[in-house]
Amino acid sequence: MVKRTQTAAAARGGPEDERLGIGKSFTYGFQHVLTMYGGIIAPPLIIGGAAGVSPSEIGLLVASCLFIGGLATILQSYGVPFFGSRLPLVQGTSFAGVATMTAIVADGGLPGVFGAVIASSVLGLLITPVFSRLVKYFPPVVTGTVITVIGLSLMPVAAKWAMGNNDKAPDFGSVSNIGLAALTLTIVLVLSKVAVPAISRLSILLSIVVGTVLAALLGKADFSKVTDGPIFALPTPFSFGAPTFDIAAIVSMSIVVLVTLTETTADLLAVGEIVGTRVGRRRIGDGLRADMASSAIAPVFNGFTQSAFAQNVGLVAITGVRSRFVVTAGGVVLLVLGMLPILGRVVAAIPYPVLGGAGLVLFGTVAASGIKTLSKVDYDGNLNLVIVAASVGLGMVPIAVPDFYHHFPGWVGTIFHSGISSAALLAVVLNLVFNHLKPGKAGSDPSVFATATRVIDYSDLKAFSRLENGDKIVDGKIVDAEGKPVPVQDADGRPVQYRLGSEPEAH
Repeated sequence: MVKRTQTAAAARGGPEDERLGIGKSFTYGFQHVLTMYGGIIAPPLIIGGAAGVSPSEIGLLVASCLFIGGLATILQSYGVPFFGSRLPLVQGTSFAGVATMTAIVADGGLPGVFGAVIASSVLGLLITPVFSRLVKYFPPVVTGTVITVIGLSLMPVAAKWAMGNNDKAPDFGSVSNIGLAALTLTIVLVLSKVAVPAISRLSILLSIVVGTVLAALLGKADFSKVTDGPIFALPTPFSFGAPTFDIAAIVSMSIVVLVTLTETTADLLAVGEIVGTRVGRRRIGDGLRADMASSAIAPVFNGFTQSAFAQNVGLVAITGVRSRFVVTAGGVVLLVLGMLPILGRVVAAIPYPVLGGAGLVLFGTVAASGIKTLSKVDYDGNLNLVIVAASVGLGMVPIAVPDFYHHFPGWVGTIFHSGISSAALLAVVLNLVFNHLKPGKAGSDPSVFATATRVIDYSDLKAFSRLENGDKIVDGKIVDAEGKPVPVQDADGRPVQYRLGSEPEAH
C-alpha cells in the first residue's frame, strides 16, 4: 500500500521530481559544479582585484561566493513555500553586475558594493509579482529566441576558456591549449555515443577528468598549490566591514537587478522547456523571489548578486538528467567547497582549455534547444519571423562587438551589453506590439515578411494540405478569410495562375 502511494505521488509530480538516489544525485550534481565553477569564481576575482584587497582576502571572497551559491542553489531547486522554482536550476554570482560593482568599489569599497546589492535586491524582491504576471508574454517565439541567444552568447566564454582564459599568458591561444580543448571535445562526443547510459550521461564529467589527467601528463595542469592555505574555513559575516548605502550606487545596482530578473525569467522558461514541465506565473514568481532573497542575503556572507547559470541549463539538456534533486546535491557540494577551500583549490586546478572543450558542447546544446523551440512557432500570416530576426540580431551585437555601447550612458550599457537581456527585452516588446496590440483591422496591410510565408505549392494544393481555415474558392481562385488572393507556385517556386478544375499556367 505504501509503495503504491509513493508511486502515485511520483506520478503526480513532473519529470524534475524524479529521485535518483544519493550516489547518482551527488555524482551528477558534482558535474554541475564543474560546469559552473569557473563562472562562479570569476566575479569575486575581478571585483576583489578592483578593490585592491590581498590575495588571502580574494580567496575569502571566492569561498564566500561558493558558500552562498550553494545556499541559493538549494533554495531554488529544493524550495520552501513561496521561495524556489523547484526546477533543476543552478544559482551563482551574476556576471551582469560585475562592471557596475567594479565602478562602485572605486568610490565606496566593498562595503559600498554590499550595501548597494542588499538595497537593490530588496527592491527586486518587492517587484517580483510584476514579473511573474508576464509569463503570457513569453510564448515559444520569445522563449525560443532567448534560449538560442543564451547559447550563442556563451560561445565566447567557451572559446576564451579553450585558448587558456588569461589573454596575458604567453601560451594564450597556443596550439597546445586549443589542441587540449579539441581533445576534450572529442572525448565528450565519443563518450556520448557509448551505449552504456551511466557513461553517456556522465560524458561531461568524465571528459573533464580524462582531459585534466592528460593535461597533467603534458605539464599543463599544476596541483602544487592545492595544499596551500587552510583546509577548513567558514565565511565570517561582514568580514569587510558593515555595508554602506549610497543612493547612486543603489540606483545603478537596481538597473542590474532588472537585468538579472529578466535573465532568470528566461532561464526558468528555458529549463522548463528542456525538462518538459509547465512553468507558470506562480512558479516564475517563486523562482524570482528565491533569486532576490539569496541576493539580499549574499552580502552578509561577503557575496554578490545571485542569478541562474545558463551553462547548467545546457548540462540538463545534454545529459537528459532532469531531476531537481541532482541540482540540490550540487548545491550541497558548493556549500562544502565554500567551507573546505582545499577542495575548491583542487577544482580550480582544472585547466581552462579542458573546461573550454566541454563548454563548446554545453553552450551549443542550449542554442540547439532554442532552435528546436523556434521550430514549433507558426510563421504563416504573422510577423513572428520579424520578432526572431530582430531579437537575435540585437542579441548578437554585443557579442560581435563588445564595445558597441561604449559611448552610451552607463545604464544603456548595463542593460544592452548583455545579449541575453537585450534579446529578451526586444522579443517581449515586439511580441506585445505584433501579437497582442492590434489597433484597427488586423492584417489590413501585412508586412512583406508575413505575406512571403503565405504561399501555396501547387503539388501540395492537389492534396489540399496547405489550405487553412477560412480559405475559399472565388471564381475558381483561392482567397483567404479576408478575401485576399493566396499566391500559388509550382515546384520550382515560380508563380502560377491557378483556377479550380484547370492545370496551372506558369508565369
